[in-house]
Amino acid sequence: MTTINEPPRMPKARVVPLAFTATPDDGFRAQCDAIRRLLGDRIELLPVALLGGPLPECDAVILPQVLGDAYRRLEAIKAIRAPILVVTSEFGTLSMWDWEILAWLRAEGVQPIAPYDLAQARRVCAALQVRRELATGKFVVYQDDPGDGMQAAIFKRFYWWEDECSQRILARFGVQIEKRSFKELGARAKAITDAVAERAWNEKEQPISGCGGRPVASAMKMYLALRDDLDADPAIRAMGINCLNESAFSDTTPCLAWSLLHDERGLIWGCEADTVAMLTKHILRRSIGAPVIMTNLYPFLMGQAALKHERIAAFPPVADPENHILVAHCGYMGVIPRSMATSWTLKPKVLAIVDDNATAIDARLPEGPITIAKLLPTFDTLAATKAELTGYVGWPGSDCVNGGVIRVPDGRRMMERLTSHHALVMTGDHTADLRMIAPVFSLDVADLCD
Repeated sequence: MTTINEPPRMPKARVVPLAFTATPDDGFRAQCDAIRRLLGDRIELLPVALLGGPLPECDAVILPQVLGDAYRRLEAIKAIRAPILVVTSEFGTLSMWDWEILAWLRAEGVQPIAPYDLAQARRVCAALQVRRELATGKFVVYQDDPGDGMQAAIFKRFYWWEDECSQRILARFGVQIEKRSFKELGARAKAITDAVAERAWNEKEQPISGCGGRPVASAMKMYLALRDDLDADPAIRAMGINCLNESAFSDTTPCLAWSLLHDERGLIWGCEADTVAMLTKHILRRSIGAPVIMTNLYPFLMGQAALKHERIAAFPPVADPENHILVAHCGYMGVIPRSMATSWTLKPKVLAIVDDNATAIDARLPEGPITIAKLLPTFDTLAATKAELTGYVGWPGSDCVNGGVIRVPDGRRMMERLTSHHALVMTGDHTADLRMIAPVFSLDVADLCD
C-alpha cells in the first residue's frame, strides 16, 4: 500500500501577520521568518497588518506574537472575520506562555487555532488551502432524474439531491454543484473504441479476477470519458455519478475510474453522487492527507433491517455486538483506490441493481484505528468519532462478499446521532486533527459516541 500523506498541490493560502504594535520588534520579525521557513510551501505571508486596522483579502491572520495587550483589545480581535492562527514559537507551534491569553480569548467567544506540533500547523495551513480551493471550484455530478430510477423508494429519501443541499454547500463553502447528464456520459463512454480502451488498459493494467475482456474494456471507457471531462475543465475539484439509482444509463460502474483518477490526479470521487460525502471527503483528504473512503454503515443494533438489505442471515459473532458495525458498499468494503489498499483486485459486480457487465473493487484498508466522519446537513458541524477496524467478513452469494467490521466506543449513543447511512472512514485516529482544522471552515465537531 502506498499512502499519500501530503495533499495534492493547491494554491497557497494568503495569510496576514498581525501585530499588536505599529513597530513590531526583532522577535516579531524573526518569528515571521520562522513561519516562512516552516510553512512557506503552504501559505503566502502578506505584508504585516496592525490589529484594529484594515485587512487585505486573505484566508487567515496569523499571530507571530501574543502580547498582554490582547486583554485590552478584545473588540478589535472579535472584529476579525478570518480564522486566527497562533504560531508563536520557532518550532511552528504556539508557545506555552500563550495558554492564559488563549483560554481568556476562548472564554470571551474567540476561537483561535493554536497548533501544538508542527504537523498540526501544516494541516491547518493545508485546510486554509482547501478553503481557497473550494471557493474557486466546482463539483460535477452526473445524474438525470435522481430518485426515479432503480430502487426509487430508497433513493428518493436522500438529502444530497435536494436543491437546498446544493445551495447550502455554495453558501457555506463557495463550491458550485454542476449537474451533467449521466445518460450522455454513458453513451459517450460506449462510443470509445475497443482498441482505444485496450491501449489504455495496457498502460495502466491493474489486478483483476474473473472480469477480463468486455467488463474491463467498459470500465476503461468510463475512465477515459471522465478523464476527458476532467482535462477540459480545470475548475473541477470532485466528480460523482448516480451510478446505482440510474444504472440503466451505463453498461459499467465507475469504480475503476475513481481509483485511477484519484491515484493519478488526486481526484475526489462521490459514489451515488453524494455531494455531502464528496465535500466531507474533500476536506478530510486534502487537509489531513490520510486515506479516506465512503462506505455504508450497518450497525449490529439495526438487526434484521440491516441484514435483509445485505442479504445475510446474521452478523458475525463478537463479544459486544451493540458496539459493532458492518461496513460494506457495492458488495465489498467500498471504492478504495489502489494507493490506499493493503490488497486490491477488480472483480465482477455483486449488486443486482447494476449491469451484468459492471465491475467492483475488492480491496481492504489496513486494520486498526480509524475515524468515522460526515458533515451534518446544515454544514455547520462535522460529526465524527474514533473507532477501530477489527477485521473483515464476507458471505458468498450475498451483497457483502468482503466487508469490514468496526468497533465503536458507544454503539447506542452513535445510533442516536448518525447523520446518514453513508459515512467516511479515514485510516488512523484523527479526531484531534479534526478539532484543530474545524475552525478554518467555521465548523463545530460533535463526537458521535460522546
